[in-house]
Amino acid sequence: MIHRIHKQQGLPISIDEGWAFLSDPNNLSVITPDHMQFKILNGAESNMYPGQIIEYTVCPFPKVKMKWVTEITHVKDREYFVDEQRFGPYALWHHKHFLKPTRGGIIMEDLIHYKLPYGFLGNIIQPMVARQLKDIFNYRENKLKSLFGELKY
Repeated sequence: MIHRIHKQQGLPISIDEGWAFLSDPNNLSVITPDHMQFKILNGAESNMYPGQIIEYTVCPFPKVKMKWVTEITHVKDREYFVDEQRFGPYALWHHKHFLKPTRGGIIMEDLIHYKLPYGFLGNIIQPMVARQLKDIFNYRENKLKSLFGELKY
């Protein structure tokens, strides 16, 4: 089964400022909870571009360290980019990041489709994974608010 997450957030910043922050892979560690021990190993030397491969380590659960490799498959400057998992904890991970200008700032939108591995066993742990992903994206939302403020839309 493919699962879906959809998040939107208004930020009182320009499209240029939003794009500069979000298209820099090094900022992923800024908006990821510390307990995940997120670390970029390779591929973050420049801003996002199609074909870019980024290697990370992440601890999705205590004492469980995993390697995660994503590819930036699509980029439209100051509008969107897409990252797809090539190796890692999911059977499928497809994450679209959109930026849209609006009155007083931007709307940042995330659309994620994911599938867990291991068939029946993956379905058993799906509620725990969904809760963890919700917590991660809530952390990101709060972190972005603390960095840039909040835009009501």
